[in-house]
Amino acid sequence: MRREVCLSVAIICAGFATASAQGVKATTVTTVDNKASNTLYVSNRAPLQKQYFTKLPTGSIKAGGWMKKMLELQRDGLTGNLGEISVWLSKTNNAWLNKEGKGEYGWEELPYWLKGYADIAYTLGDKKMIAETKFWIDAVLNNQRDNGDFGPAVEHNGNRDLWTNMPMLWCLQSYYEYSKDPRVIPFMTKYFKYELATPDNKFLEDYWENSRGGDNILSVYWLYNRTGDKFLLDLATKLDKNTADWRQANNLPNWHNVNVAQCFREPATYYLQSHDKKDLDATYHDFKLIRDIYGQVPGGMFGADENARKGYDDPRQAVETCGLVEQMTSDQMLLGATGDRFWAENCEDVAFNTFPAAFMPDYRALRYLTAPNMIVSDGKNHHPGIANEGPFLMMNPFGSRCCQHNHSAGWVYYVENSWMATPDNGIAALLYTEGKVSAKVGKGTEVSITETSHYPFQDQISFTVNTPKTVDFPLYLRIPAWCKDASVKVNGVAVNVNTSTGDYIRVAKNWKNGDKVTLQLPMQLKVQEWAKNKNSVSVSYGPLTYSLKIKEEYTKGDNLKDAQGDSHWQPTADPSKWPSFNIYAASPWNYGLLIDEQHPEKSLEVVHRAWPKDNNPFTNATAPIELKAKGKQLPGWKVDETGLCGVLPQSPVKTEEPAKELTLVPMGGARLRISAFPVAE
Repeated sequence: MRREVCLSVAIICAGFATASAQGVKATTVTTVDNKASNTLYVSNRAPLQKQYFTKLPTGSIKAGGWMKKMLELQRDGLTGNLGEISVWLSKTNNAWLNKEGKGEYGWEELPYWLKGYADIAYTLGDKKMIAETKFWIDAVLNNQRDNGDFGPAVEHNGNRDLWTNMPMLWCLQSYYEYSKDPRVIPFMTKYFKYELATPDNKFLEDYWENSRGGDNILSVYWLYNRTGDKFLLDLATKLDKNTADWRQANNLPNWHNVNVAQCFREPATYYLQSHDKKDLDATYHDFKLIRDIYGQVPGGMFGADENARKGYDDPRQAVETCGLVEQMTSDQMLLGATGDRFWAENCEDVAFNTFPAAFMPDYRALRYLTAPNMIVSDGKNHHPGIANEGPFLMMNPFGSRCCQHNHSAGWVYYVENSWMATPDNGIAALLYTEGKVSAKVGKGTEVSITETSHYPFQDQISFTVNTPKTVDFPLYLRIPAWCKDASVKVNGVAVNVNTSTGDYIRVAKNWKNGDKVTLQLPMQLKVQEWAKNKNSVSVSYGPLTYSLKIKEEYTKGDNLKDAQGDSHWQPTADPSKWPSFNIYAASPWNYGLLIDEQHPEKSLEVVHRAWPKDNNPFTNATAPIELKAKGKQLPGWKVDETGLCGVLPQSPVKTEEPAKELTLVPMGGARLRISAFPVAE
């Protein structure tokens, strides 16, 4: 899966430069050359490995187009108003507001929510949200205890539970990058000295903190890169030593879906310090292991509707919304650390094909679990079809406690990592989305680049450079793995570069104000066979995977009755203002495809539709692209005794049913979907 080039210094692949009248020099590279370090942004200090891509400070990138619409829906929806509902965000008896860390309400929920809420505030420049963010940040900074500890004083078996502080450290990092508040650096320094002084036999002993110690290491490196304090490297080693072993050859420390998506990156994180190739290999191995067994499905994830279970690997097995957020976050971090575009590919797969389907289109409700094949989304108990016992499939703003809060970071982290700085003081477009980035390039000139596109529903992306003076710097553009014939124009003139020879296009010139780059990414139909999952198939067009269009029937649910047992809400929360929904299939779903797998264009028709007026392309009604296909109904494939769609039949499937025309819609906009299809004879 991983190419050796990702472990060595960058190898520049054969590129074909053009010395045109515009002075454009274009090459293709397998990854960026990281022998140097970016001198304009905080980068890894020695002895840490040098980065391939460096994250820009929070607030550097402003979302536009449909992505801005998603953030606005979150602001106006559950994320922006969760304080009305969640008791964990109550400002009464909240342990996050108490210097001793005492209070009825206080664990992971507040920082889970705040890390996304705050960054949406910074990205949108929303003054009300920024003020609310500062209320909580001030409480954290003002309530540090004398020994350096902070946050809810949760203990397990006499040991301090440090997990809840890990996501809050991320909130502080974003806040510092945005505000440069001088209180943050000494606060974190004092806390990390407290951690270093904690005896190993009382350190990271509880399940969650033990699994997730890698998140703490990332914060330690963040601070080390700003202060150079050597004790922080000792702390990182201590954290790695006491964190669960994610380096096991053919096993994982646990198979909880969120832990896997979040923690598989830990060895690669410590690799930055250890320089041991085995650490980096372990992260790639963990990714491959979970997907070989439970991830032979479309959508970028794996089946673990709480914990992955032997024998439960059908595409009807789901994953938590928390797991989606954490997988995308891991991908973004690994992209910067390795330069491997593989991580961008997986991030797009999850973001476009699975994540948006976890929410109501208005982002006022979400569900705990989402699966590639899902013909019902209701408040009933579907155990043992899914691991959890209880109402885990309904769209409910009052439920699921962890995902109810942690969902907030999904889209905004995607925006924040869509552009990164490069070691040669250039900039790279890595996750394509409309918007505007402001960054220092060259010898320190601040430029902005406006990105315009309806990607992933459109194959052309335009970039306009805004600069106060001419400035020489390289612009990198990722070539998606699915794209076989990418092309580039600068100011309307084609650039002669062989895009089949690398993963990134490097365009260097002395840029002037108004220069425009146009990237063309021709999309093709592709059929993916999942041989390990009954020879089922999925269909994609460019980065989008497609699902059967099922008529979705929405009925209001009971927020309180159908919430998970550990959910709690404020007494004043209004279920009528924040309704929950069951979604039922109101059209047949049990079809097998009639398809030419080698030449899908012979059996599939691409239909382009008008861009949605509300700028939300992730619904069945507003999908800008549909596919027309043919299939046959499979009467033997039925709803099973747990109320879920039955396990996939082995393909090819014989049926006497007549062929029918089917409509396929983008998987990410289908709340009910069949995305892994049997093949009909």
